[in-house]
Amino acid sequence: MNRQDAEALDAADPLSRFRNAFELPPGVIYLDGNSLGPLPRATAARLDAVAREEWGRGLITSWNAAGWIEAPQRAGDKIARLIGAAPGEVAVADSTSVNLFKLAAGALSLRPGRRTLLTERGNFPTDVYVLEGLAALSGATLKVVEPDEVLASIDDDTAAVILTQVHYKTARRWDMATLTARAQAGGALALWDLSHTAGALACDLNGAGADLAVGCGYKFLNGGPGAPAFAFVAGRHQAAIRSPLSGWMGHAAPFAFEDRYRPAADIRSLLCGTPPILALAALEVGLDLQLEAGAPAIEAKGLALCDLFIRQVEARCGDLGLVLTGPREMQARGLHVSFAHPEGYGLVQALIARGVIGDFRDPDIARFGFSPLFLRYTDVWDAVEILRDVLVSGQHRRPEFQVRAAVT
Repeated sequence: MNRQDAEALDAADPLSRFRNAFELPPGVIYLDGNSLGPLPRATAARLDAVAREEWGRGLITSWNAAGWIEAPQRAGDKIARLIGAAPGEVAVADSTSVNLFKLAAGALSLRPGRRTLLTERGNFPTDVYVLEGLAALSGATLKVVEPDEVLASIDDDTAAVILTQVHYKTARRWDMATLTARAQAGGALALWDLSHTAGALACDLNGAGADLAVGCGYKFLNGGPGAPAFAFVAGRHQAAIRSPLSGWMGHAAPFAFEDRYRPAADIRSLLCGTPPILALAALEVGLDLQLEAGAPAIEAKGLALCDLFIRQVEARCGDLGLVLTGPREMQARGLHVSFAHPEGYGLVQALIARGVIGDFRDPDIARFGFSPLFLRYTDVWDAVEILRDVLVSGQHRRPEFQVRAAVT
């Protein structure tokens, strides 16, 4: 393959028109969309309108006139279309960590008498931290096992199996339908973290029979730094689940100002405090782009980009110390590719200095995300060219690339 072949793929790409929907700095190949998606061009204008018109002129009347009060459910219904959920099964609120706490506690409420929360070793650390904190507060037990031991570890005390569908380092993808069925056969619930799934893969929560799920809005959904997250509760559980955070927006009648808490019998019970309207407005812009493109087309292109990157790195840099970490089979992975390298940190910093922005994960992982709405096949080709040049020239060994920053 040569660069002209990559140009031909771009010319035939049905999603190529979406690249112009994003603000992308010239000279940058942005392969970190799985940690922070770029800014959609329409977001700034939307935020300006919300701030100047809805907030500035509408003031408090905009809670009704501009639909602010419905924003968590409205954005949730858009996300539902991306992840295979039904209307009224998703709400946007808080952060992924807070939502995970709420839903893991909710799982315990749905399975009284069961006190074990089960997850895999190597899961995203904050998920494990949250579960540790919940276990300490509730008296539940957190069981952390090797990935290949998860299924065998489900027993009659397991309240929920809690997993990230796409692993944050390796991009290994759990078979959601199989794992969910096995958890439910053992009487447990399946709670999924979709942070590296939503906006990347054509997820089907209801098709898999999933019970609960969370996910973030700032990665592939392009909602901006710190964008609010989402929570999914299957309709069959909504009347019975109990969130540990019983704030007024989760009340059955929040503006009745009753003295005692009475939870809503639907997805609103997962809400807590006042929704962040500006952040929700920004997130909806990214969601609208996702819905226009369509999840199947997004997944197909994303996997094609990953496949091209893996093949080109191994063909052109295969003798330079890079080792693929994670599945080679496309249907078993998400939309980021990780290569281990003994000097991984310096390598990532040298690439950033050359305009190829990926990220580093301890101890030696150079990770590259492939967001299909703005990346081109020629970007993949050029990134590999720069990667090879950095390795051959030894640029990654320069002293300035060895000092670790707090955020990389």
